[in-house]
Amino acid sequence: MESVTDQPNPAAAPYGTPEAPRLAVQGEARLEFDPEIAHIGITVSARGTDRRTALEDLTRRNALALDLVKTYGDAVEKLETGAFSISPELTRHGRSDRIRAYHGRVHITAVLTDFTALGELTTRLADLELTQVDGPWWAMRPDSPAYGEVRRQAVREAVKRAREYAQALGADLAALVELADPGAEDAHPVRVGFAGGFAGRSRAATAEMAEDAPALDLEPQRQAIHALVNARFIMTPPQL
Repeated sequence: MESVTDQPNPAAAPYGTPEAPRLAVQGEARLEFDPEIAHIGITVSARGTDRRTALEDLTRRNALALDLVKTYGDAVEKLETGAFSISPELTRHGRSDRIRAYHGRVHITAVLTDFTALGELTTRLADLELTQVDGPWWAMRPDSPAYGEVRRQAVREAVKRAREYAQALGADLAALVELADPGAEDAHPVRVGFAGGFAGRSRAATAEMAEDAPALDLEPQRQAIHALVNARFIMTPPQL
């Protein structure tokens, strides 16, 4: 009986063959973009000699801060309340401890897309009683087209590098074998934030919340986005 031998498949060889060598490269790109959003942290505090007074003051100041942020309407893409705490302050009295006062805190996070409004909002918030403002932290949206642009640039760089290597040997690229993100098997899902607007009230309706303060001039920080890709090619036989 005549035996049948499979034809060799150069693409199946882990390191290629002399007739179809494999070429592995990395493509890398790093581009800068103007930020799309800005995060600020707002901490509202209250202090009272009893728990009820501290809670009432904290509730009132929290409502003032939230209402002020909501007056900026579509400029605010996201507004959420984080941690809340109310804790006693103890003082030593003889052999026992006494409650001297109660401290309350509420943490709020706001995401803005209008950076002109951001400068005004931060100063008006900072002008509120016992209110701390942190930030801004500049960022891109998780689904920004900028990420795709950087990835495409990384792929083009990989092809360019591979072709330069092949041409240095008197060869050229014949086929793409593999294209992958480094560590793609360990990738984690990206958390996408809520995107929405707040109707809010007119700014004139909340003028009593905070006196007009000079708007802070904030210069957005450009965002550097990096992409790295692994690529493997088969090239034509080199001219050695």
